Amino acid sequence: MRRELFTPDHEAFRRLVRDFVANEVVPHYASWEEAGRLPRALFEQLGSLGLLGMAVPEEYGGAGLDDYRYNVVLQEEAARALVTLGTVRTQLDVVLPYFLAYAGKEQRGRWFPGLAAGTLLTAIAMTEPGTGSDLAGIRTTAVRDGDAYVLSGAKTFITGGLLADLVIVVARTSTDPGNRRAGLTLLVVEDGMPGFTRGRVLNKMGIKVQDTVELAFDGVRVPVANRLGEEGAAFGYLGHNLPQERMTVAVGSVAQARAALDTTIAYVKERQVFGTPVASFQNTKFELAAVAAEIEAAQMMLDRAVTELVGGELSGADAAKVKLFCTEMQARAVDRCLQLFGGYGYMLEYPIARLYADARITRIYAGTSEVMKVIIAKSLGL
Repeated sequence: MRRELFTPDHEAFRRLVRDFVANEVVPHYASWEEAGRLPRALFEQLGSLGLLGMAVPEEYGGAGLDDYRYNVVLQEEAARALVTLGTVRTQLDVVLPYFLAYAGKEQRGRWFPGLAAGTLLTAIAMTEPGTGSDLAGIRTTAVRDGDAYVLSGAKTFITGGLLADLVIVVARTSTDPGNRRAGLTLLVVEDGMPGFTRGRVLNKMGIKVQDTVELAFDGVRVPVANRLGEEGAAFGYLGHNLPQERMTVAVGSVAQARAALDTTIAYVKERQVFGTPVASFQNTKFELAAVAAEIEAAQMMLDRAVTELVGGELSGADAAKVKLFCTEMQARAVDRCLQLFGGYGYMLEYPIARLYADARITRIYAGTSEVMKVIIAKSLGL
C-alpha cells in the first residue's frame, strides 16, 4: 500500500541516510556489536551531516525542523540495512525533546551547539532498581543547598550512559505523602562532576551495540543552573514526552519486522529442502503472507499516529495502543520468520537471530505491554 506520510524533502533525507548507513555503519557494525557500544566518532559524523540537529534551532547549528518524520526515516533506514542505532535513537527521540522544551536561553547556548554537532552525548536516567515503570516511586533525592542541589541515588538500565556527557536525572526534590507524583525535578549532571560514577555495563540478551549501564550519584553538587524547567514539575514533563518515546519504539518495531520479512523471503528462495526451495511450500507462502498482512496493518496504524504526533494531536492513550499493537506484532512476525530458517535461525551469523533477540525488549521498555493495557483501559473508563 502507498504511504502518504513523507514529502519529497523526507525522501531526499532518506537517500542521504541510506548512503551513510551503507558506507559508514554496515562495514563496522560487527565490531561495534563486539565492543558493546557505538563509537563517539559516529555521532560526530552524523552531526557533521546535520542528521542530529534537524530539530535544533538554526542559531545553534541545527536545521530548525522539529519534524519527527525525519527521525522515522533514520530508524527505517537503519532497520532496512539490518543494523540498530539505538543510542542515536535515544538521543534524538527521547532525550533531545527535553532540552528543546525546557532548556533556558543560557542552557541552550551552552549545550545546543554540541548536541547538534554530535560532540555532546546524552542519556536520561529515570529507572531505578526496584521501581521499573513506576516513575512516581523514584527515590533518588536532590536537596537544595544554596546555588546547587545535592544529588544522591542510583539509576539502572540507562541507555547511552557509558559515554554520555550530559545525563538528565529525574530526582525527588520534595515529598508529598498525598501525591507521589509531585516533587520530581529534572537535573542535568555533567560528566566529571564529583560523586557521579558509572557502574556495570549490563550484559543484555539483545541490542548488543547499545550500551546500557548503571549510574550512581553520591552527593553530587548539581548547579541550579543545570535544572531543566521548574522545580517539582518533572512528572508532567515526563508525561508530555512519553507519547513520542512510545512511538519511537513502535517505529522501530514495524521497521524491524519488515526487515525480518525481507531477509526471510530472500532466504527461503535460496534454501532448499528435499530438493526444492523452501519458498515453494504452501506453509512458507501462508506464513509469510500472514506476516506481510500484519506488518501492513501496523504500518498504516503507525503512520496515522505519526501524523497526529507531528500535528500535536496524539493522545497518550492512542500512543499506548500503537506501541502495544506494533510491538506485539513484531514479536509474532519475527518468531514466524525465524521458524522458516530452521536450525540456521538460531545461529547468530544470520540476521534473523539478532532481530529475534532485539525484538524482545520492545514489549518492556518505554512502558511494558501490561502498562500500555492499563493506560488504554483507563481511556475506556475502566
